Amino acid sequence: MVSRAEFTLGQLAEALGATLEGDPARVVRGVAPLESAGPDDVSFLTDARYRAAAQASRAGAFVAGADVTGLPAPILTVAAPQQAMIDLLLLFHPAPPLLPGVDASAVVAGDARVDATAAVGPLAVIEAGARIGSGARVGALTYVGPDVEVGEGCVLGPHVTLLAGARLGRRVLVHPGAVIGADGFGFAFDGARHRKIPQTGGVVIEDDVEIGANTTIDRATFGDTIVRRGTKIDNLVQIGHNVEVGEHSILVAQVGVSGSSKLGRGVVLAGQVGIADHVSVGDGAMVAAQGGVPSDLEAGGRYLGTPARPAMEARRIFAAESRLPELLQRVRALERAVEALGGGPLGRKGGAR
Repeated sequence: MVSRAEFTLGQLAEALGATLEGDPARVVRGVAPLESAGPDDVSFLTDARYRAAAQASRAGAFVAGADVTGLPAPILTVAAPQQAMIDLLLLFHPAPPLLPGVDASAVVAGDARVDATAAVGPLAVIEAGARIGSGARVGALTYVGPDVEVGEGCVLGPHVTLLAGARLGRRVLVHPGAVIGADGFGFAFDGARHRKIPQTGGVVIEDDVEIGANTTIDRATFGDTIVRRGTKIDNLVQIGHNVEVGEHSILVAQVGVSGSSKLGRGVVLAGQVGIADHVSVGDGAMVAAQGGVPSDLEAGGRYLGTPARPAMEARRIFAAESRLPELLQRVRALERAVEALGGGPLGRKGGAR
């Protein structure tokens, strides 16, 4: 995305609460990483480890922490470089302005309520009883089902599907292609066929949640599937029926959480982690990529592998596994040595043949 903004370093210092070492009148017109920044760009060091890359950078200015000095261009010194980087990107790439109104091609049920300050894009469909809150954005070709609630300041990207009974809090961001409120996967075999268990519940998404592209969150069998406030969910994540995800958790791409599991507050699941059904994961637990979780995990733990074990234990097991070919060769050599001494095959009492 090309930025059309430009700022003096003095303006940036004021906006970021930074201390400037350099010319406040110098103008920068973009933000770029160290390796590609040019003289018209401001770049950033989120960690002092990147000092060497900064020394070689052609950037016109840098945002850095107090422990970074002596760079080849002016420095905007801040207390929290990563937070300042976020603010910097928002300055140069602000969200497009909200243009309230309903596109002429959208289909809105007569008893749906769309706040006058909301924006509904082309070919969107809003069904009976749905409610769209103030300042919300509904993208093109998005479907908002019967009795769905979309809170203040929510952003629904193109091709989002919110099925009947889904309820979104305030400032929820849903990326393109996500489906919220499809039936949970529940069947019971009666001896001849799999009978579908009716999925009669809903989905509750609390404030400030972000839901990635093509992620799916299933409705509950009874009650609600719940994603608590502040949680961030990556692309291609599957959350099953009656799951509860705690506040401020992170679920990375291709995570799968099976039905009726409960994730605590601040849980982190790295890419492709799989959680079995009816499992509880304690507050602050972290599971490394491709971990498989068949049973409950304690709060605050660091877990690795399939089945997921405490990380230190899992690393010891992985280290031992890497030595298995060598150990097998040694065991076979010992067996041959015992047999050569007349002891017979190992495992037979008294060496009898």
